[in-house]
Amino acid sequence: MKFLKIISLCLLFVVIYSCKNDDDNSLSDTNPNPNPEVFTENFGNDINRDFLGEVVDKNNNPIHNATVTLGDQTTLTDANGIFIIRGANIYERFGYVKVEKAGYIHGSRSVVPTNGTNKVKIMLLEETIVGTTASGTSETINLSNGASVALEGEYIKEDGSAYSGSVNVIMHHLDPTDENMRDQMPGMLYAANAQNEERMLQTFGMLAVELRGSNGEDLNLATGSTAEITVPLDATLLDTAPATIPLWYFDEVSGYWKEEGEATLVGNNYVGTVSHFSFWNCDIPAEAVMLCINVIDEEGNALSNLRVIITSENYGSRYGYTNTDGQVCGLVPSNETLTVTVSQYNDLCTGNLYTNTTGPFTSDSEIDILVESNSNGNEWLTETVTGIFTDCDGNAITDGYVKLFKENDYPLDYDFVDNGNFELTTVRCSNSSNIFKLKAEDYVNIQETDTLSFTYTPPITDVGSIAACNAVDEFITYQVDDGGTVTLFNIQGGLDFDSFLSIYYNDNNSFLSLNINNYGEPIIVNTYSDPNVFFSFRDENYASYPDGINTNIEANISLLGELGEYIDINFNGIFIDFNTNIEHSISGTIHVIRDY
Repeated sequence: MKFLKIISLCLLFVVIYSCKNDDDNSLSDTNPNPNPEVFTENFGNDINRDFLGEVVDKNNNPIHNATVTLGDQTTLTDANGIFIIRGANIYERFGYVKVEKAGYIHGSRSVVPTNGTNKVKIMLLEETIVGTTASGTSETINLSNGASVALEGEYIKEDGSAYSGSVNVIMHHLDPTDENMRDQMPGMLYAANAQNEERMLQTFGMLAVELRGSNGEDLNLATGSTAEITVPLDATLLDTAPATIPLWYFDEVSGYWKEEGEATLVGNNYVGTVSHFSFWNCDIPAEAVMLCINVIDEEGNALSNLRVIITSENYGSRYGYTNTDGQVCGLVPSNETLTVTVSQYNDLCTGNLYTNTTGPFTSDSEIDILVESNSNGNEWLTETVTGIFTDCDGNAITDGYVKLFKENDYPLDYDFVDNGNFELTTVRCSNSSNIFKLKAEDYVNIQETDTLSFTYTPPITDVGSIAACNAVDEFITYQVDDGGTVTLFNIQGGLDFDSFLSIYYNDNNSFLSLNINNYGEPIIVNTYSDPNVFFSFRDENYASYPDGINTNIEANISLLGELGEYIDINFNGIFIDFNTNIEHSISGTIHVIRDY
């Protein structure tokens, strides 16, 4: 067989999975004694895990107030389409996330959970009516790409009673060469075959069909009635498409695919007969083993949020992203030599961080991959961003998340806030922009920060404290030594003669001034330090010298807007307390509207 075009979910390598369970580090114990008679015994023991996910439409716009169910917990997505579920009760090897929203067909994602943050993305498909028929009438409903369903005309309601009347048909074809298929399909490509044995799947296309009565009620085919479905094939898949292929339907209750029937290749389409409606899938099953890959740099640091592509000559390609432990796992075909490719998705550089072969594997395995800082002519940098997220009063946010963006607003990563603390790690090319952006959300109190700009200071960038206050549009936060976060509002800031930048805050109890003098040269987005930076402040505990001497402060300007736009600065360094003559460290974040 030839290599298949890289597709989003050709095989089940789409889940991020931790190979180590809570009891020991034995990889072989992740699936003890699988039992084909009781399929759920493949899933392992009950565990509790944390989930952070996003729900979007086909245009990647967030879907607000979607209902998300996982285990015994239910929640709603926020204005950004994000949901948080902590301590979900699921299985060691299987978690099933379901999403419902009026106007969309049901969405879901099945995952093999990690010990850390489990991130999922679900793209809901609109409940768009593509055709109308009536009971007692045989009719074929078509999509423009050749997908179709031929109906005999006999229908039942959810309670099993016969239905008579008009029937609205909702239909979506999912093409495996479409990169969005990974997010649109239900569950994952994991299945029980006709013998109830665990299998991974290679998909050649899916068709979702739902029927609605005249009053919007859910319908299905009557007992003894069938329908013929036609699933078109992308031209790149024809060389590897078998003459007949098993059909699989998605069980919305169980969260995995089940084998039922087969389809025949007729021209450029698979054609098969089904007795009920759900998502139907044309797939080749394969026996598989679990492969876990740990991606590390030359210092042994785990590299998160990297795309890992696994390619088999006979079963094509699939990919996943490394988690915060640098790990990605999934089912791969057994007894196959595999090509492993590691890349930073959508960076400005060309080429991959790593490409090599591994395997074949005959049992569950775990391997390490070393990504060198110089590969394929590119120099790669590991960037870790840390900080503290508070509310308006400086209290640590305990249930929220922080999103990391490139300078052009392309999203790179997002993760939980852990008792106010956050840490995000990414890899970028050294010649790409050193500006990044953050936005933080208080999930419970529905408060958020503005989008804040910062400058990378490799290898670790501490942005200090950022505050979520919907009622305010500018702030300064700072910390002295390891003390608590102080947040200031009502700030003045601007440029004098383009070469002198001034940030100023003053009330009866506190004062803070940060000035950058570029001595006749225009202030630009840059890093400034002594002798350009003059810094002084006081609060109830400390006071620096009024004239800004006896300080050693570095200020990183990452955004310098026009009048009415934002200035973003993060600063850090040392000062000598005016009252005690003791040296202290200070770090802070400034997000201020330019007033002049």
